[in-house]
Formats: sequence, C-alpha cells, structure tokens
Amino acid sequence: MENTALPRQFARTRRFSLGVPRQFTVSPDGERVLFTRSVSGGDPCGLLWLYENGAERILADPRTLPPTAGADEIPAAEKIRRARAGANTAGVVAYATDREARLAVFSLGGTLWVVRTDGGAPWLISTAGPAVDPRLSPDGTWIAYVTDGALRVVRTGGTDTTDTADTTNPANPADTTGRTEDRPLAEPETRDVTYGLADHTAAESIGRSRGYWWSPQSDALLVARVDTSMVRRWYIGDPSNPDRPPRSVPYPAAGTPNAETSLSLITVEGARTPVQLPRAAPEEHSPRGLWNDPAFEYVVTAGWESVGPVVSLQTRDQRTMWVLAVDPASGGFEPLSVTTDKDWVECRPGTPLHTASGTPVTSVVRDDVRTIRIGNAFAPAGLHVREVLGTAGERVFFTASEEPTETHVWSYTPQDGSGSGFVRLTDEPGLHTATAGGGTLVLDSRTAAGHTVTVVRDGTPTGRIKVLAEEPLITPRPVHLSLGARELRSQLHLPSWYEPGSGKLPVLLSPYAGPGMQVVTAARAWHTVVRQWFAEQGFAVLVTDGRGTPGRGVEWQRAIVGDRLGPVLDDQIDALHAAAARYDALDLGRVAIRGWSFSGYLAAGAVLHRPDVFHAAIAGAPPTDRRLYDTYWEERYLGHPDVQPDQYERSSLPPYAHQLSRPLMLVHGLADDNVVPAHTLRLSAALLAAGRPHTVLPLSGTGHLVAREGTADSLLLLELDFLKKLLGSEHPGVPPRTF
Repeated sequence: MENTALPRQFARTRRFSLGVPRQFTVSPDGERVLFTRSVSGGDPCGLLWLYENGAERILADPRTLPPTAGADEIPAAEKIRRARAGANTAGVVAYATDREARLAVFSLGGTLWVVRTDGGAPWLISTAGPAVDPRLSPDGTWIAYVTDGALRVVRTGGTDTTDTADTTNPANPADTTGRTEDRPLAEPETRDVTYGLADHTAAESIGRSRGYWWSPQSDALLVARVDTSMVRRWYIGDPSNPDRPPRSVPYPAAGTPNAETSLSLITVEGARTPVQLPRAAPEEHSPRGLWNDPAFEYVVTAGWESVGPVVSLQTRDQRTMWVLAVDPASGGFEPLSVTTDKDWVECRPGTPLHTASGTPVTSVVRDDVRTIRIGNAFAPAGLHVREVLGTAGERVFFTASEEPTETHVWSYTPQDGSGSGFVRLTDEPGLHTATAGGGTLVLDSRTAAGHTVTVVRDGTPTGRIKVLAEEPLITPRPVHLSLGARELRSQLHLPSWYEPGSGKLPVLLSPYAGPGMQVVTAARAWHTVVRQWFAEQGFAVLVTDGRGTPGRGVEWQRAIVGDRLGPVLDDQIDALHAAAARYDALDLGRVAIRGWSFSGYLAAGAVLHRPDVFHAAIAGAPPTDRRLYDTYWEERYLGHPDVQPDQYERSSLPPYAHQLSRPLMLVHGLADDNVVPAHTLRLSAALLAAGRPHTVLPLSGTGHLVAREGTADSLLLLELDFLKKLLGSEHPGVPPRTF
C-alpha cells in the first residue's frame, strides 16, 4: 500500500513549522511578549500576537485588514530576504517594535502597517513604494523602511501625531497631508547600489540580515550602502515558463569580487557622515598562510548600542577581525579588539554586545573551545557557547553546550566574590533558547517530547505560549549512539515493528554533516520524523554528525580545511561500520545515502569515491563544483581558487564523474539562487560524457527550500520508490507500516 499520509502532512504543515510561535519580543518591563504564529498547524498565514497577564490575544490578523492595492505582490527584495531566512509562510512574517514594545510595525506585500499593543486596530501608513524591512525608531516616532534600494523614514502617525490619528479606523489613521513626512534618507546612485539592505554574502553566509540600525535617541541611523557593480551576474530562469526573462543575481562565487559595503551615519533630517572604516589590516595583524588577503571586505556585525555604533570587520581571508567603536559625530573609529587566527576568526552570534553599563561581551577561543568573555569573566571551562541572546541590565543570557547534542540557556550576573555568576537555567535534554526582557524570560524548548514555550517571571514559570503545530503521524524513536574512536554522535532509527535477531535491513544514511548545523540532537525535529518514516518502510536509518559540524571544538571544525569531503565521508563510514558491529539489523551489503544541500554533495561524493561501501545515493541541490559557491564559505575552508586550485579540484565532484558505478539520483530546484542548478547540470554533463548512467529530477519553480505541497511530499515518495527498487526493504513476515 502506498505510504502517502506522512509525506502529505509533512508538506501541508511546511515541515511541521505552521502553528509554531516565533520571533519573540519581551518589553523592557517584562509585561508584554509579542510573537508571530498562525492559528493552526495547517494554516500558513502568520498573525501578530501579544501575550500579557497570562493570556494571548491577536494584535494583527492580515485576513481581516482592509484590502490595499498591491498587497498580494511581495517586493523582490523582500522575497530574497525571506528566502535567506528560510521563511515559508505568508501573512505577518516579520515585525519590529519601539523600545517599550508599545508599537509594532509590519509589512504585507509591501504595504506598511502599525498597531498599538495596548489595543486598537492596525492602521495603514502611506509610503513612497513597497516597504521592505520596516523598523520603528526606539521612541516610536519614526519608521524606517527600504523601497527600490532607497532608505526612507515616515512618521508613525500614532505617537507624536496622536492628535490627528484615529487608531480605531484603519481607513483614516492619521492626517497624512504632511504629518507623516515620508522622506528619503539615502537614494541609490545607480541600479547596482542599495541602502539599508544586506548583500548576498552577509545574509546567506555570515548571518547578518540587516542593513541599518537606529540610534537609541531616534535621531539618526547607521546605514549600510551596498554596491554590487563589481560582482559577477548569474541568471536564474524558469524553463517551465520560457516567456519569462531570467532573473539577474549578483553572486560572489569563490575567487571573484565581493560586493562593496560601506557605512554612513545619517540623521532623520538627512545629514550624512561617512564612517571612516579601515581598508585593510596592518601586516602585523594578518597571519600569513598560503593565501593571504588583509583587505576588510566583510561587515560581519553592526549595531548602535548605548555606547554608540559598534562594527565588526573581517578580512577577505577571514583570519583577522576588528571590532570598532564609531564616533557618531565624526565617523571616526577606535579599535575595541583585534582577533587573529591561523584558519579563520568566528564570532559567536550575538557578539559583540555591551551591558547597560557598557561592559563588553566578546567572543574568545580558550583551550579549543569557542566561548565568551564578559568584562573580565570567562564562561566556565569546557562550555561551548552557541549564541549570546541579549542582556537585561547587567545580566547576560546565552546558550551553550556541555554535551554537543544538547543546548541550554545560561545567564551571567556580576558577583561580589561569592560565586562565578554563571547559572544554567534549563535542565531537560534538548535544544533550548530564550528571549529576555525585564524580569521575564521566554524559554523556547525543543525536546524529545516536543516543543514548548514557557514564560518565566522572576525565575518562576507563570504560563505558556501555545504551540499549535500538528503532531506528526509518526513518533521518532531514535537510539542515541556515540560511535568509533572519535565518539561520533549518531542516531539509529529502526522500524517500530522490527524484532532484534529477526533478519537484516537495508541501511539508509540520512545526515547533514556540513559546517554550521547539527542534526544529531536530543530534540525532536522534522528531520527526525522523516527519518523514522523511512525506517518504517523497512530501513535501518543512521545519521551522524562528524568533523566540521559545530559544538565539538575548534580543531573538530578545522578538520575540513583543505578538503571539504574526505574527513566528512570517513566519519560517515566509520559510524556505519561501528553501528553495524553493534546492531545485527544493519546489512552492509545494501547501503544507500540521501541528502540535501551539503549532504546532497556528500551523498553524491559517497557513491563516486566509495562504491565499496555505498550502493545508491540521492543527492538534492548538491554544491558539486566548489568554485561555484560563495566566497565566504568556500574561501574559509579551501582558500583562493587561483592560489590553491588543487583544494578545489579535490573537493569538487565533476572531476571524478568517471568513477560512478552505483545508481545516483540528482535532484535540483530550477529557481535555486543559493546552490544554483549549474552544480547539478555540470555534474550530470560530466557523468554523461563519461558514459555513466544516472537520474536527474528537476523541480520547476522550486528554490533551495523544498516545502511546497505537491512537491515536498511527492519528492519523498519518489525517493522511497528509488531506494526500494535498488535495495529492497521487504522484511520476512512483517509488512512495512502505512503512514
């Protein structure tokens, strides 16, 4: 019987992401919590909510707002922002508040809306064009937004202009004849220039999604200007609609020019002061290697704190990072710290940061551990800090791991000598994070049992924000393992109907295994559900986080420098053999591997390089040619392709196409502008030239994220059919369960 129920649920719920509360904001007094969430696990429309006094209420429901012209047309820049953030919902996708969380602003299809958190209907703000990334000034007077590459400001019509506003009537929110004062602060000089937006590398690889930051006094902004005129253009077309022209994408592939990012301080009156950033690190601050480029090409972080504007710059070779304090009057800078590393400098997300009194929170490496320093205090030894969440006065909140499969919330409070000041706030195994404000902490916890959001006030749980996601039709039941000499963290999924000793099962490896993400954790996630579904069809499914993944130390991450594939593949094989030695169920004569993005690359590489171990592979969106991926990720591990071409050759797959002797399915979204379809097409062409049969499945109109109903579910079923035909999954006397 065809197993379609779970794949359909998986696609319909957008990977079980619908109905999940996210993007929490806690007011400074701790009384109000804002968040976005749809009304059910099957509804893709996001609403803006408020949690207050133990109860939830809707602040803005897009389906009840008056229709506006063009509201269904999402601006191109906003589509790109959503794709970079992995957003796959509609409605209120993002919002911003003033300092006190009394006002919130959001955009719908480029139309701009504001709502009070103390009651009243949202009101529409007239803008000069479709609004992208709107953000309120801290005092709630102004909204900054980007349209057609220009940064503009407009009055809210609900604070200083409350005398002209009718907040209960969205059709007449304010006197807009001059009082909203919509004005440009910075307009692009050419079509290749934008103000207030992050460039591709910053948003996709560095993790900086913003391009402007308000001053605490609400009188000025720190603004990024991005010039992509020197960046190579790639063209992403839609072959299923040949009447549509291809989309031009400035893509900085390895070894090619990056976008140029500069910064300015601009007042709300339009006065501009350029920030005088250094162009390059001095020689004494630039560790030498085979390839060395001391030019400061990356704006890694930026912000405007109580101490003033603070900016982090990184050199092209990523071995040097400067943290600068910027003088808001002159635009000059003073270095706050200089960090170097023989391979690359990596700052913890959320740093640098300052407490209310100005105490710095910075990233450091101590004894092979990426951690933080708060003033003169270091996080406890051996604690791998994942992210700094923020501050409340002098208290600092962050997440960290003692065991790599778990992430817990910690806090630090300065002590008078009676203790260290570091306290772990969560206990249950899982992945925990938090948002703080005043004496309130919103704990967002994912464990083996599911997902909960708990509101904690002054250390005492006072309520929960509802998680409305659907319960999966299958309950994951992974066995947690530590395998081999390297104690590789792994999970083994066996069918719920399997009886030990009753026979062998074909093996399916389903890892990610790339830098920047772990999938072997103590939490239930969409990928654990999918792995269990494959197991129920008659497979033993093994997943392993090997070298290169985070949470295991600096040298663990550095193991892939110079070779993106070899160490990762070795770890998968070592874990497979160690698991098979422990569990008789694993049939090493029938082993397949599947994956997407980095793990798609790993899957294709597995059958090319180790056909003695792997008998079939499914490779989705694989970055097969390392020269085609972006500067930041590739040059970090492989250097410059013109200086170290052997490393790119060794880590790419087309040069080894002639080695294919096992069945390989290549899958790629034709609208993917992250891992462009050329990766799959070049490997396929090399395979064809070598006379190596293979399968190619193009996904029309699909980007890098495959979550659309009718595509995500069908793809799972096609993968299952491919694997069953090649490996078989029948088990004597016991039919696979139907989901």
